[in-house]
Amino acid sequence: MHQLALTRYRVLFLMLVALIGTSAQASIPSGMLSGDDPSLAPMLDKTLPAVVNVVVTGKATPQRSNPLFNDPFFRQFFNAPPQQQPRMDHPTATGSGVIIDADKGYLVTNYHVVRDAEKIEVRLNDNRQFNATVVGTDPATDLAVIRIKADDLTALQMADSDQLRVGDFVVAVGNPFGLRQTVTSGIVSGLGRHIGTPRGGEGSRYQNFIQTDASINPGNSGGALLNLSGQLVGINSEILSQTGGNIGIGFAIPSNLVQSVASQLIKNGEVKRGMLGVVGQNLTSELADAFDLKIDEGVVIAQVMPDSPAEKAGVRERDVVTAINGESIENFSDLQNAIGLRSPGDTVEISLVRDGKKREVTATLGNAAKMAAGNAAGGANLAEGLQGATFGPLGEDSPLAGDVTGVQVQSVERGSPAARAGLRPGDVITSVNRQNVQNMADLQKLASANQKQLLLHVRRGRGALFLLIE
Repeated sequence: MHQLALTRYRVLFLMLVALIGTSAQASIPSGMLSGDDPSLAPMLDKTLPAVVNVVVTGKATPQRSNPLFNDPFFRQFFNAPPQQQPRMDHPTATGSGVIIDADKGYLVTNYHVVRDAEKIEVRLNDNRQFNATVVGTDPATDLAVIRIKADDLTALQMADSDQLRVGDFVVAVGNPFGLRQTVTSGIVSGLGRHIGTPRGGEGSRYQNFIQTDASINPGNSGGALLNLSGQLVGINSEILSQTGGNIGIGFAIPSNLVQSVASQLIKNGEVKRGMLGVVGQNLTSELADAFDLKIDEGVVIAQVMPDSPAEKAGVRERDVVTAINGESIENFSDLQNAIGLRSPGDTVEISLVRDGKKREVTATLGNAAKMAAGNAAGGANLAEGLQGATFGPLGEDSPLAGDVTGVQVQSVERGSPAARAGLRPGDVITSVNRQNVQNMADLQKLASANQKQLLLHVRRGRGALFLLIE
């Protein structure tokens, strides 16, 4: 009996040792364990020179002062010195960037890193410093391309991010809190993530994030997410945290999207997007029952824009889009990405369900910018304070549909005048300068470019507010 108990203890001890050994090496893939000194260092020696520190100096803003001291009475009462011109603050911020073309000096970073920049300085890991110019920005994907004039640069090779799988090991490189060339490691925790609109409603419109538990902190934005071959699989962009620090939930923009956007920014200075011309909503179980459908995922078409690619292709209201080019469409974000991340002129095969029967239609995508100008209020004909937003009819997917009349904010570009004014996607403008807005024609008339000040009454969710735009 004693011998049996001793044997059991030995087995338990060996199991414990095995578990401890497994735990100690859980973050190191077996492929890196060859040799006496397993390390990521050889790969990082080749890749770290391609990840840079980006220091941004913002546009000057007047330093805040006590408004009481603008009054001569209070200045005399407190024996304050003569009033002078307010001092100007130049806010600074730091982020990261990745060299993608060593010969021409092109780097990619996040749009929110260089937004409103007056001066951009790039610091290489060999301590050289260069001023950078902005080649192009794309707020809708939170990406920007900048350029420096320098020799002997190292660029990262882009991987095919579509080949990533949950559980793959990845390495994040960046400059969190100004700590240069910081490296963390982890795994791919999820793919195709949609995280809403972080940073005060100014988040990326097109989202297909890689989720990772590799530590990402402020300053990592624009840095590299690498596979173990040292190839770029993503650009670090977001974290989910209530404290502002890392809690193991970080997000990166996939390299395939980065490559597509960056190539357009380098070539055209902007990104030209496809447009189908529909207003849709997620298919819920209640809608599926009401339409007598046997499917539980897809996008219900609530409105087809006149003379749009969707109308020309034969898409109708109440159709349910289930796939684009064979790729499943589970929700409206999937449809938005499937269309908006393609180019004008691209042809797409749309799988849909109409009256319970499967159908296939073909559409040639239009130009999103041109269609937005034609089918929505936006662009140069509106007051400056509304620039950067697009507007359209109140969609049936809005919780306010049927309760109010007005014009719905469809999108707001990060950092635009409309974003700074406080507008958010989904807002419904019901009046401008105390005059009711019932449709887009009313908005174009009441908020025309010659208006110096706009008082908007906005319905937001269950609440309402006024926005003063000057």
